[in-house]
Amino acid sequence: MWRTRSQLEGVFGRGWLWLLLIPSVVGGLAGAMLLSRTDNRNFVQLVPWLVLVAAVVIVLRPILVRRDESGSVHPDITLALWPVAIAGIFLVGLYGGYFGSGIGILMIGALSFISRGDIRHVVAVKNFLTLCMRGAAILVLVFEGNVNWTYGVPMAIGGLIGGYLGGMISHHSNRTVIRSIVITIGFAASVYYFWKLYGPAVLRAGAE
Repeated sequence: MWRTRSQLEGVFGRGWLWLLLIPSVVGGLAGAMLLSRTDNRNFVQLVPWLVLVAAVVIVLRPILVRRDESGSVHPDITLALWPVAIAGIFLVGLYGGYFGSGIGILMIGALSFISRGDIRHVVAVKNFLTLCMRGAAILVLVFEGNVNWTYGVPMAIGGLIGGYLGGMISHHSNRTVIRSIVITIGFAASVYYFWKLYGPAVLRAGAE
């Protein structure tokens, strides 16, 4: 998020940011508490489909959403659609707190309908919301004693390094490059999760 902070100029302190931040954090907290209480991983079966849908939404964004030529980061939806936007961000936050894989792609997909501006602005807002959402979820998991620090510490360090490098790329690249990178990552992640979920069964069926 630190490397993309310049894309958020004029955003902090705006009322609409709170309308996205609060449901994102609340969803993350709820998802983490649900995971701590149930430990049910059946939700993993939805992951490849959710990531695939989000990637398709990003591909179709120029068609589905008329672009704001000013490139403004501020949302441009009617008052009547704000409850839908808030509910959508809450569900993304709930997923992020419960499972989290592909959360960045899902958040960009959701924000694509809320902000019609430059995708670099969308990525910056995504970084801020997911930082707060995942931070809240991590606090719940830490207090519940559900964090394996042997894996957690290296993953946190890798996430920080990867996030910083990704922010550098986003900061210095044009929106076409950023959109292409996001789409590529989205489809690659979807293929990976599909293979991880269904690949072993396909191989066993082929061997019979």
